Amino acid sequence: MQQSDEMELHSPPEFDIGDKVRTRKLLKNDGTFPGQEIGTVLAKKGEIGYVVSIGTFLQSSYIYAVHFLQSGFVVGCKKKELELIEKNPDKEANR
Repeated sequence: MQQSDEMELHSPPEFDIGDKVRTRKLLKNDGTFPGQEIGTVLAKKGEIGYVVSIGTFLQSSYIYAVHFLQSGFVVGCKKKELELIEKNPDKEANR
């Protein structure tokens, strides 16, 4: 059975660089965040940050690098872990 984000790369990214986003859930280090112990809280539910870059994971889904203001961490997040607060106004002005 296919997961909902399995073919996510066939569509444009949900978020753009500079978008203001909020976490939908508590984000902990799963071992992929260097310099922090596994299980360390990287961003609390509802924490606000900005998308600073967009990458891919296993050629199937987007990973959004989000700079969280409270912790200062830049954390890789999946689409389902984030919700949009505000589109990047600079990006919108250029459309």
